[in-house]
Amino acid sequence: MVAVVLCPGQGAQKVGMGKDLAERFPEARRTFEEVDEALGVALSRLMWEGPEEELVLTHNTQPAILAHSAAVFAVVGARLGAVAAGAGHSLGEYSAYVAAGSLAATDAARLVRRRGELMHQAGTDRPGAMSAVLGLDPAAVSAACAEASGPDGVAVAANLNAPDQIVISGDPAAVVRAGEGCKTRGAKRVIPLKVSGAFHSPLMAPAVGGLESALAAAPFADPAFPVVANASAAPVHRASDATRLLAEQLTAPVRWIECMQATAALAPEATYYELGPGNVLSGLLRKILPGARSVPLGTAADVEAFLT
Repeated sequence: MVAVVLCPGQGAQKVGMGKDLAERFPEARRTFEEVDEALGVALSRLMWEGPEEELVLTHNTQPAILAHSAAVFAVVGARLGAVAAGAGHSLGEYSAYVAAGSLAATDAARLVRRRGELMHQAGTDRPGAMSAVLGLDPAAVSAACAEASGPDGVAVAANLNAPDQIVISGDPAAVVRAGEGCKTRGAKRVIPLKVSGAFHSPLMAPAVGGLESALAAAPFADPAFPVVANASAAPVHRASDATRLLAEQLTAPVRWIECMQATAALAPEATYYELGPGNVLSGLLRKILPGARSVPLGTAADVEAFLT
């Protein structure tokens, strides 16, 4: 059995996440406890009890989703067989490196908490916006963004999630103009997203230096299996490339369509395992690689079914 691991990004969080895993599996409970200790906060209590308005803050959401993914991997990792590759959506790329043995979950949690703080500050200093565009191909979305950008703001295609699902990001007025341009070009819907900044756009540039410093201080090791990077859509084999591309990822688009195509090239017959909350990546996978087999592993019931 050949496996590819997928790790979700921001937006997959919800109050109660991971609690059933901690109650059922000692390995998962240990992971949550270790992350709490590393961060010096009761993150697991926030995950399980809320309040939601605190959980959705970027500096809480990012380590919470990573902890959930790491807890699942702690339970199932040894049973996945030969892992041919990994990939994670934005924040999830850090979780993929945890699965690949490049980082301990505790070190990764500290990193993504810092990442979340830097991104939140960048969003506070220069407020941005993001919108999901449905039913329009990436080239048309990029053209609408280019047309909408000018001296008063910029809009870019930030998340290339699926052939018919692209997220645009940038200055609020430019994002609105780009959304209108997408509708003119035939988009079915343009949906504004609730975010604290213009992620994966030039507006995140002020956060890059701080993240580079945090990445340089982290004990990164070469991954045990290649992790396909969001920024390059290419497999990463060395720690030095991982840290460089994770810093670039802040302002670069998430090239998820190409990432999934790259994993298919590495492991054509693989089963994909989505480690963490939700099943969004499994849904995107079906749009990108019709016929690919995906197994969401986010709940205790999911994990029990897999193990048995």
